[in-house]
Amino acid sequence: MESMNEDANTVKEPSNLVTYLVVAAKIIVYILLRLGFTGMLAAVCIKPISFFKISGILEEVVMQSTFLAGSFLAAWTLLKNWDHLPVADLGLSLKGRAKDIFWGTFVALAIYAVGFGILYAIGEVEIAAVHFSAYELLLSWILMLLVALTEEIAFRGFVLGHLLAAGVNRFLALFLSSALFSLMHIFNPNFSLRAFLNILLAGILIGSTYIYTRNLWFAIALHLFWNWLQGPILGFEVSGGRLGGTLLSLELPEENIINGGTFGFEGSILCTALMIIAIVITLRSASKRSVCDPCPHSIPEPGHAGE
Repeated sequence: MESMNEDANTVKEPSNLVTYLVVAAKIIVYILLRLGFTGMLAAVCIKPISFFKISGILEEVVMQSTFLAGSFLAAWTLLKNWDHLPVADLGLSLKGRAKDIFWGTFVALAIYAVGFGILYAIGEVEIAAVHFSAYELLLSWILMLLVALTEEIAFRGFVLGHLLAAGVNRFLALFLSSALFSLMHIFNPNFSLRAFLNILLAGILIGSTYIYTRNLWFAIALHLFWNWLQGPILGFEVSGGRLGGTLLSLELPEENIINGGTFGFEGSILCTALMIIAIVITLRSASKRSVCDPCPHSIPEPGHAGE
């Protein structure tokens, strides 16, 4: 019996290795296809942008639309031709997801209400001016929605979804996809090790419910309002960059690890602490809900499929 078990284990391990290599190959091909489709679509848009003299945040909206289209087309191509699965497998179904959208929005609001409130109270940020422009705020909201859809389709819908489908432990899969998500920001202005760690934590927080629900709408709502509140509303840099005008103009008495400096709130240790708290709460909540109301698309832990 012992030798039979050894033989079975010998057969099983290479099978797992092959599965993991295949999913790694899919992710690499997806990234390359995403870059290719986005590059082609962006090249097509350059002349119309120049001809119609589109500039500023509206130009960013147009270009971000090409990133979204490239991400979606790459995912659709591989799902259809390699996995033989419908595009619905990405997790974009809106049916019954109003609560996910609400809670994603709420988590972003809570983190920034607490974070900005503390920074303002201790004098780490000062409000220099208020500039209200409904047009700018609307365009910035649309831009951040496009950013959220683009990155969630790519990093949660495709990358994390494929890691889970390959049988990778859900928490390891969440970590790996979040690490890749953070590495994709490496060329952002003022990127640092602290910024890398905070964006990794942000990826874990954003994907915390997806590992149980296989649906993106909590993630999309959280990502959208995280970026919109951070930049266009409160006036921080968003992952080191700034796009268009902001409702509040901030002044930092000094750039440090408490207020995040030139990278924005995502470079702050206060952001680190708040995200860790939010991760613990959302993971516990999502785990409890998955037990009470299991999702038909949820992925069982490896070795527990029959439980």
